[in-house]
Amino acid sequence: MAGNKKITVQGVEIHLISKDDEDYISLTDMVQGFDGGTTLIEAWLRNKNTLEFLAVWERINNPSFNSPEFEGIRIEAGLNRFSMSAKKWTEKTNAIGLIAKTGRYGGTFAHKDIAFEFGSWLSPEFKLYLIKEFQRLKDIEVQSGQLEWNIRRTLVKAHYRIHTDAIKANLIPPMITKAQQGVVYATEADLLNKALFGMTAKEWRAKNTDKTDGNIRDYATIEQLVVMASLESQNALLIQQGHDALTRLTVLNQLAISQLKSLLGNVAVKKLDNAPLLDDKK
Repeated sequence: MAGNKKITVQGVEIHLISKDDEDYISLTDMVQGFDGGTTLIEAWLRNKNTLEFLAVWERINNPSFNSPEFEGIRIEAGLNRFSMSAKKWTEKTNAIGLIAKTGRYGGTFAHKDIAFEFGSWLSPEFKLYLIKEFQRLKDIEVQSGQLEWNIRRTLVKAHYRIHTDAIKANLIPPMITKAQQGVVYATEADLLNKALFGMTAKEWRAKNTDKTDGNIRDYATIEQLVVMASLESQNALLIQQGHDALTRLTVLNQLAISQLKSLLGNVAVKKLDNAPLLDDKK
């Protein structure tokens, strides 16, 4: 397990370690600038939505994940006596997404997918800064020939699977064709597009006939991508709770407006535009 990498986010020094060629970010460092400190990690891990997110991530990335043990944890989550830590989660479920590290620069570390999700829970603004500084680190490594980094892949990977799993479990009736299933998935994708961009993919295409490659999300800003990842998680939860499409669209649109105002209305965040994060396709 390699270490000694670090980034600075809003004045807080955050350490990273590498395991199996994957980056893990210190959640313990991430909370230093927030009231509550490390108790925030414990609060986040007690949340049933957090545990369900972690379980989906593990099922995608970890064939040895103990799903039956997770089901027992999920049932207990929400009870007053329930508690969870990175060490307990790892030991009980054979998880790989969280690491409880001892010694110098120890603490709770999370795979970057999970750390970004935790950052969003702390603050959308903080998550944006975290991604930006992580990108800078990856750019340096790319320039030195160490790796290739794609911010889009990391932003949407786990959230996309959570979203599609919720659709499959709750919205797709049995015994329908693959083509009919595709219509359901596309409809839900466009619900998110309407909530964030104000138009469907087809409507965007009609207004942007000059853009022959990519789709509406390929031309999104980094702020919009951060919010889209948040909307995917929220829509999955709303689907599981049984809300209809119109209700979900209304809630998601309000969330998108609120989060974009938080990100774009902050003068400090606007300064991020000075160094482009994504390839400019416009």
